Amino acid sequence: MRTACFVDGYNLFYGLLAGTPFKWLDLPSLLEHILRVEHPDNTLASVRFFTSGVKPSLASRGIQSKEAQDSYLRALIARGVDVTYGRHQLESGKAPRFVNKNTPASRLDQVDIWKLEEKETDVHIAISMYRLAARQASLVQEERIQQVVLVSADTDMTPALRALREDFPDLKIGVILPHREGIKRTIPGSLKHHSHWMRHIVTTEELSTYQFPNRVATLKKPAIKPDYW
Repeated sequence: MRTACFVDGYNLFYGLLAGTPFKWLDLPSLLEHILRVEHPDNTLASVRFFTSGVKPSLASRGIQSKEAQDSYLRALIARGVDVTYGRHQLESGKAPRFVNKNTPASRLDQVDIWKLEEKETDVHIAISMYRLAARQASLVQEERIQQVVLVSADTDMTPALRALREDFPDLKIGVILPHREGIKRTIPGSLKHHSHWMRHIVTTEELSTYQFPNRVATLKKPAIKPDYW
């Protein structure tokens, strides 16, 4: 079954990779593996990766964080992944003051904050999935996608999955949650309800197995794994 995967990069990083030594992830190979485990006849036709650029002024390692992200994206592109960029928006705002975990948040006690939000990613993913599904009728049989897989635990994607199920009933839909083993997380029921299958975790063994080599050849200079990764 020819499959197109749509990956929420922010969700993938913070749900699966942050705080691990597995950030140099060979994403296409991992997805190929998971698809074959789900069904031996599944084949990976394409991967689209959606992300926003790191803001060095707010990153834990400043410009190093941006350089690390850029290197990883170059490695993905060299492996045939299509990368779509959103943006980060920084705005001032207010939020309830944190006192301790036993004191409830109160709108009467707020402090000024900077609020960083990722913009456009969810919309990019939803439109891309729907447009791909809509194009299938005009393609020859060998080029048609029979399955789309969302790699995200973000329930904001529920309306997109619902629309795909309703408008393209022959299209199979899968969800891979970017959750690693050993961390208990709530299964997003709305995504599960509108998909045909769902992978709940990615194992540590899988993350360890599917890593890029330290140097990934590209059309220009090689993408090199950051030292601190």
